[in-house]
Amino acid sequence: MVGIPLGRSGIGMHGAMWCFHCSCYASPPWQASVGLARCWGIHSPSGMEAQCCRSAAFDCTPQPAACCPDWMAGLPDALPLSLLSIPGTHDSLSLFGGRRLRCQSWGLEAQLAAGVRFLDVRCKLARGELHVYHLCTFQRASLRGVLRRTLRFLRAHPGEAVLMRIKEELPIFSRPGFAAQLQRCLLEEGQGSVWCQEEMPTLGQVRGKIVVLEALAQEVLGIPYEQLSISDAWNVLSLERKWMQARRHLERAASGDPATMHLTFCSGNGLFTCPEEVARFVNPRCYQHLRRRRGQPVCWGVVIMDFPGAGLLQLIVESNGLQASRHITAAPSSPTVPLRHPHSRGDRCRSQHSSAHCPRRGPLGRTLLPAPCLCRRT
Repeated sequence: MVGIPLGRSGIGMHGAMWCFHCSCYASPPWQASVGLARCWGIHSPSGMEAQCCRSAAFDCTPQPAACCPDWMAGLPDALPLSLLSIPGTHDSLSLFGGRRLRCQSWGLEAQLAAGVRFLDVRCKLARGELHVYHLCTFQRASLRGVLRRTLRFLRAHPGEAVLMRIKEELPIFSRPGFAAQLQRCLLEEGQGSVWCQEEMPTLGQVRGKIVVLEALAQEVLGIPYEQLSISDAWNVLSLERKWMQARRHLERAASGDPATMHLTFCSGNGLFTCPEEVARFVNPRCYQHLRRRRGQPVCWGVVIMDFPGAGLLQLIVESNGLQASRHITAAPSSPTVPLRHPHSRGDRCRSQHSSAHCPRRGPLGRTLLPAPCLCRRT
């Protein structure tokens, strides 16, 4: 058995055990029940891992073990987003579809309260609206609803910012009207609180706002996703190889160009595995990897996970304090950071898009970003 009885220690009474493999408390088998955060399996690490519902690195229960809703508020305004370590979720709204498709157990509000600041939203255009899907499974949400719920959180926590990757799900060919409907949603629901420019902003420029990362083929509605540094080996044939790829990219983020945003997907799926199994394997290794650098000023970039645990989120968030202390606070009017990427497509309709860079003043003197401007890539 991978654990020790705690007896009368005052923690874990009634025969509770500490699981070294999962870093959580285990209940004896006669007390275990489905749906509770129990840890009990056969007498092997793999069996223990298979039955654990909550640990520092992995959590498939409905609510996070801890909340961190205002972690950005204390960071300097002048920090570019590319210098932040940001916890994120893959297929953030994928709560339905069974074991093969389900990627998260926390709802949107719970993710944001836990500290998640990158959302991966996959949409299909149906009956004139953008609905959230994972593959062919409807996730009982619309993009409009996701924008409203996210902005409601940001109004309650104005020091925060949320990155949102918006992608058309499974298009063999992009559906006509998808980009126009996306622009309409951002314009009508954003209400001046959506960053739709191509430049990498500073944190001060986007507090209280959604920062759009778009993956459109032609139109410009946000930071171009294809110009970021991304590791997304989603088709998993070997769990060990998947972790090695993620670890290499995390180290690239820690030592790479500070003007480039790095996105590391720790998530995956495959013919002989599923998102939960990948998360059970990769998340604890990611937790241990980041823990070894705890106390050092490291930028991990955007770390994107399925079923993250509160401890893993905390490790990612904590690294920003030391990183910020290294950054010389600039004036509030410091310019945005231009994107740099070796595979840039060149000028992207600058003359048509230039008017979108002029801020306007709203009530109480707050600077509001302009309405989304749609133009064409060349």
